Amino acid sequence: MRSRRPLYAALVCVVASLPFSASAQDAAILSAEARFHPVIAERGMVSSQEALATEIGVDVLKAGGNAVDAAVAVSFALAVTLPRAGNIGGGGFMIVHASKTGETVAIDYREKAPAAATEDMFLNDAGDADSVKSRFSGLGVGVPGTVRGLALAHQRYGSGTLTWADLIEPSIVLAREGFPVSDDLASSLSSNWIRMHLARDDEATRIFYGPTDGPPAAGTITTRPDLAATLQSIADDGPDAFYSGPIAEAIVAKVNDAGGRMSLDDLSGYAAEVRAPVTGRYKGYTIASMPPPSSGGVHLIQILNILEGLPIAESGLNAAKTIHLMSEAMSYAYADRSMFLGDPDFVDVPVGWLTSTDYAEEIRAKIDPDHATPSSEIRPGTPPAPYESNETTHFSVVDEAGNAVSNTYTLNFSYGVGFVADGTGILLNNELDDFSAKKGVPNAYGLIGGEANAVEANKRPLSSMTPTIVFKDDKVFLVTGSPGGSRIITTVLQIVVNVIDHGLDIASATAAPRIHDQWLPDEIRIEQGISPDTIRLLEEMGHTVALKDAMGSTQSILVTPEGTLHGAADPRSAGSLADGY
Repeated sequence: MRSRRPLYAALVCVVASLPFSASAQDAAILSAEARFHPVIAERGMVSSQEALATEIGVDVLKAGGNAVDAAVAVSFALAVTLPRAGNIGGGGFMIVHASKTGETVAIDYREKAPAAATEDMFLNDAGDADSVKSRFSGLGVGVPGTVRGLALAHQRYGSGTLTWADLIEPSIVLAREGFPVSDDLASSLSSNWIRMHLARDDEATRIFYGPTDGPPAAGTITTRPDLAATLQSIADDGPDAFYSGPIAEAIVAKVNDAGGRMSLDDLSGYAAEVRAPVTGRYKGYTIASMPPPSSGGVHLIQILNILEGLPIAESGLNAAKTIHLMSEAMSYAYADRSMFLGDPDFVDVPVGWLTSTDYAEEIRAKIDPDHATPSSEIRPGTPPAPYESNETTHFSVVDEAGNAVSNTYTLNFSYGVGFVADGTGILLNNELDDFSAKKGVPNAYGLIGGEANAVEANKRPLSSMTPTIVFKDDKVFLVTGSPGGSRIITTVLQIVVNVIDHGLDIASATAAPRIHDQWLPDEIRIEQGISPDTIRLLEEMGHTVALKDAMGSTQSILVTPEGTLHGAADPRSAGSLADGY
């Protein structure tokens, strides 16, 4: 197969949204009245945060690969072209739907804490949480899961048409022969914070800034020879090349030189897991999303359950009443997240209770339709029995046969911990910051954690990643997901609600201004585009409203009743591309 093909000369970017005149039942139909129009394809589609990676995925589909094959190829490509988030040194989650069998599975390739990890390793001598240890030292690096996860997906759910090496080859070519620096990559490497972050590591400085000690200009050709050699080893010898031998030795040496506690046994013993997705029903649609150790699917379904009995469709998109009701539902869900969510291999997460309609009804009864509930009055619920980074990235794939992949993976912070394993080109994650360093102390995203997410040896830290597939009449209807740290859950929620409740086409649903409430701090975060009149009404209800930066970068594909694919790459991220054929 060809490793690359010319990109389309132009993309239509969208920056805002208003509802159009269509019923929710007709949401999948592209209306002539829609202000924003999706990319349309008949046979297969990929939507990702980086254009070259998208095109590689489309090439895989054209060469006879299925959605999983394309997902593997896109994942490796993003490790080359979107290094701040795309990775082989991190981990993530994948939802896979196989149309032939009707099976939908969740692949958990989240990073793990090393065997030598201890509950107090992120505390200072005074017993307080020390963010330097969890975010900027080797202690914050989790055992990477991406390569094992992709190998598992390919082995079990790939088409069999394309080999493992076939799917990695385009990324090897990009890394070895070079690729044009995107505006997004040039901008991120020009950031003062990123320059200081990467300057702490000589290897990272050498790779990303070169002998001139300056960021590359957009459009210049850059190569990643060390990463090309690493990818070639993985292509030739399979995932074991990453988890043992010289590559593993280089990772362990770098982590431990930076104060970490990783061993070769930690790497060789890592395994990805196939789990049952968490599922729910919303207004005639079936939702399948990521189960623990992600909190995403549980709380997406919990919030949808609460909203199902509230009149958000009637009040309208981003009306004050709609935002108020969504904010209240979000707050209750995030309070529960702080108490109950963790790695299911270590704690008993009450998924059934949290996602039950009875519990949603109990919460709904507490919501005042006209007044905000102070966060101080919202507490995690009582079950009937004991029971991430802005620099994450997401992509969605649908193939001609109706197979679908929703994949979210990450290094946590932009460029992870900022260290590159010498001679490998592999950026390392700082994912262990997602553990609760100390009960009740917020992490980098302001999320409160409890004992369920305490640091333990070989445990996976809690995540907010929410790769999601929505079904209508047992057929794929919507594939979506997003980066955004604590805002991932609510961002994905709004894509689902914008399409199902407000009748928007997928491009308009993507462009619409977003809101977020995570219980603490006690505020509704909003994007630019919510009207001053709406803000005033929310404040009169008792809400504190904070205008902040854009939230998320959704990559979505909607399937019409006729089987046409409508794709939308989020305009909030420069260089995103939805494309198909």
